[in-house]
Amino acid sequence: MQTVTVGWLKALPTLKEVPEEQLQWMIDNSRHYSLPEGEFLFKVGELVQGTHIVVEGKIRLYMTQNNVIRELAVLEPGAISGYLPFSRANKVTVMAKVIQDTTVMTLPKDIFRELVSKNYELTEALVHIMTTRVRDFTSLQQQNDKMMALGKLSAGLAHELNNPAAAIVRGSASLIKHLKLVPETFKDVISIRMEDKEVDMVNNKLFEVLEREEKPELSLVEKTEAEDEIREWMEEHAVNHADEIAENFLEFGFTCDDLRVFKEHIPAKALSPVFNWINSNLITESMVEDIQEASQRISDLVNSVKNFTHMDQGKGKERTDIRLGLKSTLIMLLHKLKTGNIEIVKEFDENLPPIMALVGELNQVWTNLIDNALDAMEVNGRGRLIIRTEKDHEYAKVSIIDDGPGIPEEVQTQIFDPFFTTKEIGKGTGLGLDVVSRIIAQHHGSVKVNSVPGRTEFIICFPIDG
Repeated sequence: MQTVTVGWLKALPTLKEVPEEQLQWMIDNSRHYSLPEGEFLFKVGELVQGTHIVVEGKIRLYMTQNNVIRELAVLEPGAISGYLPFSRANKVTVMAKVIQDTTVMTLPKDIFRELVSKNYELTEALVHIMTTRVRDFTSLQQQNDKMMALGKLSAGLAHELNNPAAAIVRGSASLIKHLKLVPETFKDVISIRMEDKEVDMVNNKLFEVLEREEKPELSLVEKTEAEDEIREWMEEHAVNHADEIAENFLEFGFTCDDLRVFKEHIPAKALSPVFNWINSNLITESMVEDIQEASQRISDLVNSVKNFTHMDQGKGKERTDIRLGLKSTLIMLLHKLKTGNIEIVKEFDENLPPIMALVGELNQVWTNLIDNALDAMEVNGRGRLIIRTEKDHEYAKVSIIDDGPGIPEEVQTQIFDPFFTTKEIGKGTGLGLDVVSRIIAQHHGSVKVNSVPGRTEFIICFPIDG
């Protein structure tokens, strides 16, 4: 086992300026021991023991997120880890597994009061290590948090895009197949001999029916009776494909009274080909409308992504309507809202003026808060999310309220601390609300939470003029 000497510690860049007598104090008050490969220096949830210096061997630091092991670092000889002066950590948040037989020197936590009072330079060096570590780890976790959020959003967005895309594919294939049948119907129609005024009457009546603004809302029973009535009329007048025509005609608002008006202007032998021709056009129109609706849905989703990321704008503050960002965020999280069986209640003040803000960062606030609310309501299998905007003097006020189990009172003061999370290991990094807090502070705003079982409310205020 390597013997730790003052000279060995002096060779470490982080300790080279520390006086020798302080390094000797550290050696004398530390515990020196060996760990075999496969052993753990510390595990998640354990109480922190002190400052660890790897003397020999290698130790892997990692954490588990979504059942996937994420490596953070490999500690080699000279690496300093564990508890450091003025740290507020009480429990370990990562795993440290020995991957090569290792020798460790540990300065116990219970001697740190003496460390701080008697060894200024050593304390200063260890604090510097802590600040560097926190900065590096925070950067890593923030990047990871963004990737996790992006993964959630992209998965939901892919699902939402897939539905209208699949509808377009199905609709276009059906339309092509349907159009191949049109020539047969056209042959029957073109052989009909009708006066121009009769053709005009039929054409005018057709558009009158199609352009009716109010179509009656029918119950299932009423719909069945109306469809049977139209089908029986068709069969009485020897119209081919009466079942199919009756269903489609009812869908577009035709009644038997309309059919009787058509009959007054169409020769008896032409009723079947004319009604089949009309039906063919109605089917075509219906298919085109379905394709158009699906295409519009994709366009709306793409616009929401564009608004959400604010990717076509600069990075400075600008006037923005808070409601647009909230709506875009809800669309981005639509799949999660659906799978969570969440009812959305939007109480938006239509007179709320635009505020000066960094739009892209503001959307990070909404994403973190709404996503947290959805996670909280997940245990109920359903939920009700209220999003409210209003003007409060010179501020724009946004309230996000969920009916989940609430945040325990004893931890409510900690939820905005970096790395603090009430979620199970692998589901949260503890950075979401830290990001929210920093962005709101950057906008000179405020955020507070009121939470009791069954109701959690986050209240965010932004100065309207930034």
